[in-house]
Order: sequence, then C-alpha cells, then structure tokens
Amino acid sequence: MDMPTKEKAIASNRDAWNDSARHHKDSPEWQAHLNGVVQADFSCLDDTLTGLLEQVGVDGKDVVQLGCNNGRESLSLFALGARSVVGVDQSEAFLDQARELAARSPHAPQFIEADIHHLPHELQGRFDVALITIGVLNWMPDIGEFFRHVAQTLKPGGSLVVYETHPFLEMFDPEAADPYRLASSYFRSEPFVQNEPIVYEGKVEQPSASSYWFVHTLGAIFSGALDAGLQISHFKEYPHSNREELYDRYQEQKAQLPLCFTWVAVKA
Repeated sequence: MDMPTKEKAIASNRDAWNDSARHHKDSPEWQAHLNGVVQADFSCLDDTLTGLLEQVGVDGKDVVQLGCNNGRESLSLFALGARSVVGVDQSEAFLDQARELAARSPHAPQFIEADIHHLPHELQGRFDVALITIGVLNWMPDIGEFFRHVAQTLKPGGSLVVYETHPFLEMFDPEAADPYRLASSYFRSEPFVQNEPIVYEGKVEQPSASSYWFVHTLGAIFSGALDAGLQISHFKEYPHSNREELYDRYQEQKAQLPLCFTWVAVKA
C-alpha cells in the first residue's frame, strides 16, 4: 500500500473521529456518563490507572490529558484531587461531547481543540502531570516526534503517565478464524487502514474517512521518550485487556500474553 504522508494521516484520522462521534452517543455508556458526571467524585478510571495516578500524585496538581476524546477521563481526574485539568483532542465533535459532560459536572475542566503536533503555546511548560490512555499512541505516525511535543507540556520534574494497549496485541486478529495465530509482524511498518466509523464495539457498515493505525514497538516507545528528554521511572505489564471486548478472549490463558502496560516518564 502507499504510505500516507504524516499530514494526510493526521488529517484523515481527525475526519474519521469526527465522523464517528455520533455513533458513540448511541451507546449505553454515554447515558451512564451523563448521569454519573453530576457527582463530584465521578470516575470512570479502572483500579490500575487510579492506583498509578495516586502513586504519581495528582492531588493539587495541574494535569493535561492528551487525546481526551469525550472528556470522561479528564473529568475523572478531579476525583483524585486535581487542581486543574485541560483535555486536548483534535476532534471537534468529541470535544462537543466533552463540553456537554462538563456542563453537567460540578468541575470546570478546559477543553482545547488541537493536533498534538501543533499545540498552543499556552500549554508549554504548564503541567505537573500529562496523561495518555488507551488508543492514543497508535494514531501517531511518528512516535518520537509525538513524545517531543508531549514533553513540552510538562514542567521540569513533571510526569507523563501512559496506560496503553500492549503492542504485542497488534500481531493478532481477534476476528480471524484462528484468533491465536500470528497475523501481523511485531515490526510492521505500514499502518492498518479502516474505512468504516471507529466504534469500540461491533461495526457500523457505512463509509467513513480513512483512519490510520500505526504500530509502535516497545523499543520505539522507550527510545522516543528518552530522545525527548523523558526519564522512565515506571514500567509494568498486565494480563488484563483495556481495549475493545473482542480482546477479552486473550485474557486468562495458560500461555498468557501481556495485554496492556503502564508507564511513567519524568521530564529532566
């Protein structure tokens, strides 16, 4: 396949997410979030991420979530005592949902529409903690460049917290006839391309802007962060899945894959 330019991939991914936003509002989770965010202690974060953020320390801190989607996780940071929260995403449609949730919340996060590669100057050197959760790293064509921009948002000594799917999972296709057979190289260089709306469960059979999902090895992730001046202080792999339900089949196996990881890096 022809590799898209970085700019084309980023722009097409933005269009694909904007196309997909309305489908996410059709899910039971959306109604649950609408009802839940009215509580001051609302949180949709699981125990793994909650424990790590408590360990890093969010209480009284300024936090940015890069790739905040509909803002549900950004709003959850207030339950951990965050002083201020900024959510950044390049999808205007999902930020509309984030603001809808925030309007029902007692908290007041700020949501900013921006491509991570062109962040507003006002975000530079501003935050104690930056958060990246499932489904952000793989939308980035150049993981090293991505981390350079992320690092710029942190104060000296600030921490980047990542909770992501494990790149080993990209070698498997959970919908294949044999979902346990290796389907793709760990070192795959070309992105996976999807031309249907991006939804977390099932499929929506209609055309959409193309989305490009890039595979990054753990080595590329570590090297990209180190080259950006980030010092890795924590890395842990887990046997549970934090992505779509399709991947739950890979849990609780006798020969268990690592399914997700947490990772903390500190700005020098």
